[in-house]
Amino acid sequence: MKQRTIGTVQVSSIGLGGMPMSIEGRPDRERSIATIHAALDAGITLIDTADSYHLPGVDVGHNESLIAEALASWGSDTSGILVATKGGHLRPVAGPWNQNGHPGYLKEAAQASARRLGVESIGLYQFHRPDPQVDYADSVGAIRDLLDDGTIRMAGISNANPNQIRQANEILGGRLVSVQNQFSPKFRSSEPELRLCQELGIAFLPWSPLGGIGGAKELGGKWAQFQDVADAHEVSAQQVCLAWELALAPVVVPIPGSSRPESIRDSANAADLVLDADEMARLSG
Repeated sequence: MKQRTIGTVQVSSIGLGGMPMSIEGRPDRERSIATIHAALDAGITLIDTADSYHLPGVDVGHNESLIAEALASWGSDTSGILVATKGGHLRPVAGPWNQNGHPGYLKEAAQASARRLGVESIGLYQFHRPDPQVDYADSVGAIRDLLDDGTIRMAGISNANPNQIRQANEILGGRLVSVQNQFSPKFRSSEPELRLCQELGIAFLPWSPLGGIGGAKELGGKWAQFQDVADAHEVSAQQVCLAWELALAPVVVPIPGSSRPESIRDSANAADLVLDADEMARLSG
């Protein structure tokens, strides 16, 4: 599979988003493990997770533990696999997801994530979402401290605007390696962040790159041009969507969520799909 760079690490140009395997409607553990193994077999070397990928109020870190189990049971060398996790977003028993960006909490959360992943140092740790009750600089300062003390090897942020990207990179001393924002045909308001990442040489990791739960189906409806291009190439509209995102900038690494082996295999094939200029213009219009 074609490669892209996060920091100094080469990863597959398509990653695996683990969230669907751990929230409501999640599959059984056997199918989830099979899905992760299918991703690895397809050449995917970036797996995205977070401590908040779990059912409301219970089994915190479910997805991290699941990934650790799948890596341990894969049966091949996993030293080239980059697991990116996040902290600072919470799933309470009732009510919406909320945030905790207090430095002390983030440091404890990162250490707990490392234990669940079974590693001494997390490959990539990202501040999940700004906390309106905590100064952003203080939260990112905690990520800097984790980087300095070796708890994490690389640092990123998520759900950030351009000013926060610049601020985080400054606080981290130019060591910000990734920004994970929502981006898809359905949600394109993060394009300024994508372009800033391209300018700064920072990896841009679109979450929900197919439009989120149910969004993939809209690629054949509201955004029918994706299905039209897919029909011409005899591939899925999902592959076309991911290939379109990859072609937008060399820093883009989509991380489609998956809970079935066949869906992640299909997504992985997008890395080899080449779209011409006319197709890109049609899909971007």
